Amino acid sequence: MAIFRIWILLLIPLIGHAQHHPVRDAAVRFLETLNEELRTRAVYPYADAERLNWAFVPRARNGISFHDMNNQQANAAIALLEVSMSVQGFKKATGIIALQDILRQVEGRNKDDTYRDPLKYYFTIFGDPRSTEPWGWRIEGHHLSLNFTSINGEIQAATPTFMGANPATIPIGLDRGKQVLKLETDLGFLLVNSLSPTQLKKARFSDRAFPDIITGNNRHARQLEPAGISYGELDDHQKKILLNLLDVYVENSQQGFSKRLMEKIRQAGIENLSFAWAGSLQPGEGHYYRIQGPTLLIEYDNTQNNANHAHTVVRDLTNDFAEDILREHYKSHHESTQ
Repeated sequence: MAIFRIWILLLIPLIGHAQHHPVRDAAVRFLETLNEELRTRAVYPYADAERLNWAFVPRARNGISFHDMNNQQANAAIALLEVSMSVQGFKKATGIIALQDILRQVEGRNKDDTYRDPLKYYFTIFGDPRSTEPWGWRIEGHHLSLNFTSINGEIQAATPTFMGANPATIPIGLDRGKQVLKLETDLGFLLVNSLSPTQLKKARFSDRAFPDIITGNNRHARQLEPAGISYGELDDHQKKILLNLLDVYVENSQQGFSKRLMEKIRQAGIENLSFAWAGSLQPGEGHYYRIQGPTLLIEYDNTQNNANHAHTVVRDLTNDFAEDILREHYKSHHESTQ
């Protein structure tokens, strides 16, 4: 963990964000560091099916990983990640990557093991950031899948967003007790344990948690049942906890997109949000929760490895991969050329 932390800190530049389109500019700078062979592997047409080929388990991936990059290229890749995320989101993403070295130790693997490998995270660009057409990019590896779509120079979609942590609580070494997804866990328990017996009966729909998030890596997310307890059935203190928990997820992306996503949730009606729980009410035992509304689904699951292995996902039910905005964009563009 310590070695990787030093490596990642050396790569994080003191970047000055461009005035107008910092994500686009960072993507262009990243591409400019690549030779022809790496650029060919890293770049796909925007409409290629690979853009929707997302997953969060260890598997063969397309794009280029840190293993393929020299320091300059890795530096530019990290800069692209940093400018696409908020401060808290960037810290979580790099923390998840660093956990691979911890997991390697916990599982008793050799130092050169590549199954749990902090350098095995892949960057892929979809389309051309320098053009006026939509484009996107992805970073993906074990327990991390961040998918961004940019239109007219602004990030218009940053979902699906998957972040996981194994171990959820680090059991060894100098970082013993650290949790990369601490607030996601703590606020969930704080909310469910604040419920009255009557409220809990409505919110807790099963004594047993699921083995994983229900939606998995489905291309299209959907509303899930049962709905749980509604926002309007919470008291003022509980409403505040739920909104704080919502912010933890929404505010992982850069602030321009986070604000737009929160405004979309509010327009759909905060009163239409619900909170549902399954499993134990105590940390260290399997538990699951979700927050959902007309346009939003958030899932959290921690059941594997004796409930020390957390998965979280944020889905925009109308606009994953910018599908909704792209329809409007192409419709508007087509009409303007008539």
